[in-house]
Amino acid sequence: MVEVRAKLKIKRGAYNVQVKDRFTASFADRNRPGVVRLASGEDVALKLPGGETLRGGDLVTASDGRVLEVVAAPEKLLHIEGARLAHLAWLLGNGHVPLQFGDNWLRMAEAPGMDDALAHFGVQVRKVEEPFEPEVLAHGHDHSHDHDHDHDHDHDHDHHH
Repeated sequence: MVEVRAKLKIKRGAYNVQVKDRFTASFADRNRPGVVRLASGEDVALKLPGGETLRGGDLVTASDGRVLEVVAAPEKLLHIEGARLAHLAWLLGNGHVPLQFGDNWLRMAEAPGMDDALAHFGVQVRKVEEPFEPEVLAHGHDHSHDHDHDHDHDHDHDHHH
């Protein structure tokens, strides 16, 4: 099976990159080792080094040289707005809940009972189906599953979109 082991560090417009295929996956599925299905129906294995985060629109290279595009699948999310977002984000973050931050809003994966808990917090919550792009600390991954340590200097620090 063809493997994906590297993310292209270039911006899409920088070179005339020929994107050969794409795969659509949730945030969790595109950021853990596993198998994803390309639009063409072929399965490829994701084996990215720890600390790499795949976002929608990213390009990755396959072991056979093809360039593939990452498409963020729409996910069931809670879109939260209100006055106490910072406090809420701190509480959820302490619980290691992945959060996506926008301009005066945050989003989290839908979870049973969470609507009620958030309603008591005095924030406005609505359900949306959108790509999920939570914040990730590049240096926060553990090394227990890494077999090679030569990529540790190669973190992507441009995560302030």
